[in-house]
Amino acid sequence: MRAVVVEQFGAPEVLTLREVPVPRPGPGQVLIDTAYAGINFAEIKARSIGYRVTGLPFVPGLEVSGLVRAIGAGVTGFRPGQPVAALLDTGGYAESVVADAARTFPVPAGLDLRDAATLPSVLPTAYALVHRAGRLRAGETVLVQGAAGGVGTALGQVARLAGAARVYGVVSHPDKAKYALGFGYDEVFTGADFDEQLARATGGRGVDLLLDPVGGDTWRRGVASLARYGRAVSYGNAGDAEPWSAGFADLAPKALSVSAFSILGLAAADPQGLRDLTEAAFGLAAADGVRLPVTAEFPLEQAPEAHRLVESRRSTGKLLLRVSGH
Repeated sequence: MRAVVVEQFGAPEVLTLREVPVPRPGPGQVLIDTAYAGINFAEIKARSIGYRVTGLPFVPGLEVSGLVRAIGAGVTGFRPGQPVAALLDTGGYAESVVADAARTFPVPAGLDLRDAATLPSVLPTAYALVHRAGRLRAGETVLVQGAAGGVGTALGQVARLAGAARVYGVVSHPDKAKYALGFGYDEVFTGADFDEQLARATGGRGVDLLLDPVGGDTWRRGVASLARYGRAVSYGNAGDAEPWSAGFADLAPKALSVSAFSILGLAAADPQGLRDLTEAAFGLAAADGVRLPVTAEFPLEQAPEAHRLVESRRSTGKLLLRVSGH
């Protein structure tokens, strides 16, 4: 079978198409013939600096959709030919992939495999940020960094469904602002002075909940923009900044709370918790019509081009690799 293999860390050119053996499912695993693989920023960091990589060579890819090909010992609830989506540790950029049955989910009714490939990491992350880590209450206000990205477009919709009074977003380019406004946002700010724009929009009050995948100065400005009793949740460090820390003196004056979330961390530490979260999140796609738009699709051999687009910071929505014609 074909797979995209990384043999050394580096630029997108290290993503090389190779012929590799088809894997076999072990106990508790499912073999999936991949239709689509999602592209995530964590895979960019894995390719470039070895983020969460245990050794070389490796096949990137954290999420796929496809058809069940075979099941391992002890697996129930799946059958060959069944449409599924799965969250992986790695391996998704390949024509077939082995996934833990605990992290494999039937495709919700009404969705095709293309749509399903957008779900395993993005929608559960958005659901957890709003409902679990962020604990959003109806009538509160939200600020989302990266509002035009995959998680960002989901967050605008999930926050709106949760009863947010106002949902504000931040993007890096005016074209992205126009795009994000179609996904639940009331206002979208562009530029490093987003905190000043937010202050004007809220009459100086700030927001109740900050959701940030960027880190660094962006994170600090966002935390400073919280209203009294506000909460901030970090779910990434896309800017590769030094770790941020805060003490009593930083948080006490406005009684702020700071937390973090990682879908991969949850998958490793609490598979049942991941399953409960994912099933709740997938319900939003099936019942509430949450859309995760695919804005670019690349054949498997064009994985380097897909990574270049993500790294350009000009992409919006969700990017996919098209692996087969299912």
